[in-house]
Amino acid sequence: QVQLVESGGDLVQAGGSLRLSCAASGSTSSIKVIGWYRQAPGKQRELVASIRRDGDTYYVDSVKGRFTISRDNGKHMAYLQMDSLKPEDTAVYFCNAESWFAGVPDSWGQGTQVTVSA
Repeated sequence: QVQLVESGGDLVQAGGSLRLSCAASGSTSSIKVIGWYRQAPGKQRELVASIRRDGDTYYVDSVKGRFTISRDNGKHMAYLQMDSLKPEDTAVYFCNAESWFAGVPDSWGQGTQVTVSA
């Protein structure tokens, strides 16, 4: 079992920056992929960025060039640096951990609110 706790969400003006953090505990060695998802009111949860244990990354097109995902395996932490924020980035951001082991459900954090004002 992996437990995840997000932090760093805040209210920020458009063009500003935030860094989200995700602290993992429990069976952290079982984590293959860390992902950041977001869910805006009335919309489906979407994958924003992910990073594999070997450092390979993925970004959704809407955040490429503005967001950077990273992880520190030694500290069991993951981060999402968000620059040039836009009002459409407003959402609850969730940290997700995918296990190496088939059949093990993903772990989710409780979410952190990011609000970008125009």
